[in-house]
Amino acid sequence: MTENQRLKFIISELNLSQKDFAYRLGIQPGSLSDILRAKGGLKISASIKYKLSQSLHVNIDWLENGTGEPFLATGPKISEGVGVPYYNINLSETKGENLKVMEEKPDYFVNYRPFNDCAAYLPVYGDSMYPKYASGEIIAVKEITNHEIIQWGEAYVIMTSENSNSLRTIKILHEHPDPNKIILRSSNPNFKGDTIINKKEIVSLYIIKGKITRNMI
Repeated sequence: MTENQRLKFIISELNLSQKDFAYRLGIQPGSLSDILRAKGGLKISASIKYKLSQSLHVNIDWLENGTGEPFLATGPKISEGVGVPYYNINLSETKGENLKVMEEKPDYFVNYRPFNDCAAYLPVYGDSMYPKYASGEIIAVKEITNHEIIQWGEAYVIMTSENSNSLRTIKILHEHPDPNKIILRSSNPNFKGDTIINKKEIVSLYIIKGKITRNMI
C-alpha cells in the first residue's frame, strides 16, 4: 500500500466519515479527498502527519513504510474523573430525555483524546447496526443541539417523545421527501423496514463519532 492508501485504511479503522476525519485534521474535506486519491501526486504533508500522530495516535512509521502497527500503543485509558463518562446501560431501557440525567453516576471515565469532546460512551446491544457497530462494542456520542443540521447517512443515537413511542435507538438517518420527517434505518440488511418519525418528535440527538472495543481499555 502507498501512504495515501494507508491513510484511507486509518479512516476505515476509526469508523469515521471523510468529512469528520478532515475536521479532526483541520483541513477541508476536498483537500482530504485529493490526498486519498493522490491527485497530481499529492502526498501527506508533515503537518498532517504530526496531527495524525498527536491527535489520533497513528504510527507514522507504519503510515510511511508499513513498519509496525497502524496505531501507537497509546489508546483509551480508564480514569477516575478525566475524560468522557461511560455508562454500562442498554440504551433502549433508558427513561430520561437525554444522557445528561446519568452524568452523576457513570461506571467510569474514558480518557481518549480523539473522542474527548463527546458526551458519553455507550455499549452497543443487539445486531441491528451490524457490521457498522457490533454488539459489545462501545460508541462515543456527541450531542447535536441543532436538529435542522443533520449529516444524512451517518449513525446517530435518537431519543424521541412519547408521540413517537419514546424511541431510544441507534440508527442511520436518511432524508425523507417531507422535510418535516426523518427516515431511521438499520445497517444490518437482515433488519428490514424503515422507521419514519416527525423531526419535531426528537427530544435528543447524538452523532456517533466513533467506536472503541473493550480490549482497547
